[in-house]
Amino acid sequence: MSRHYSLLPDRGVLTVGGPDRVEFLQGLISNDVTRVADDRSIWAAYLTPQGKYLHDFFVMELDGVFGLDCEAVRLTDLGQRLNRHKLRAKIELGIGDSFAVLALFGADALAALELPEEAGAARRLGGGVVFVDPRLPQAGARAVLPKDEAASIVEALGFLSADAAQYDDLRLELGLSDGSRDMIVEKSVLLECNFDELHGVDWDKGCYMGQELTARTKYRGLLKKRLVPVMLEGPVPETGAAIFSDKKEVGEIRSVRGNRGLAILRLEVLSSAETGGAGLKAGETKVFPQKTDWVNF
Repeated sequence: MSRHYSLLPDRGVLTVGGPDRVEFLQGLISNDVTRVADDRSIWAAYLTPQGKYLHDFFVMELDGVFGLDCEAVRLTDLGQRLNRHKLRAKIELGIGDSFAVLALFGADALAALELPEEAGAARRLGGGVVFVDPRLPQAGARAVLPKDEAASIVEALGFLSADAAQYDDLRLELGLSDGSRDMIVEKSVLLECNFDELHGVDWDKGCYMGQELTARTKYRGLLKKRLVPVMLEGPVPETGAAIFSDKKEVGEIRSVRGNRGLAILRLEVLSSAETGGAGLKAGETKVFPQKTDWVNF
């Protein structure tokens, strides 16, 4: 398999600078910001005070500021929400509109980038940064590079251009969420969206927005459903289509491409599906949950 890169036009970069940037983000997001450095990136979420999903993003070091690789259409919303917490903190929020976000994948992608197969490992590259996907090394790497030079930088390393749909196929196969396409704003809970197994929550850091519900969900075993990859047989269902087992609603379709997708499903249905039961359908489409290597139900 050749190594490829995809420009991700649906991603943008929000910057957080200033002398209080570490302390500021540390009190707001689900992962440990003190780990972010030239050689380390993280995946994290920003929640409501009640612990419900608002935004998720990758955090990296960019020349003395944090770069947040986030959803482009919701970047302004994220910036406005963070700005409300600024108070007297010495921080500067900005938009990194001179940067492009890329996905880099393929059998030898990490080796070509001189990165270890270690989630979150990072290094400087061409005026930007490249890092192993902090969720799962099998997803390859992500890069935030100067927009005008991004393609030439990675092509010089032997990467071939690929449509963003090709990366999306890999993402769905691995069961990785894509922001609000898969997680419902002000409704989804981090652990049902696999933030624990995919290194998006630090259980030892201090308090952050929404920590209480997140911790209670884990330690009291309150999880009732999970986001999982599914194979589909039949007409392609729309995002949000209800999934039924017989006549009982047991879940919902999230992002879809072709015969692959992600779905939120009740845990008892997943157990039944593993033993050959369930008989799940979204309209006229049969839905078959897939068990990934990294997931733990």
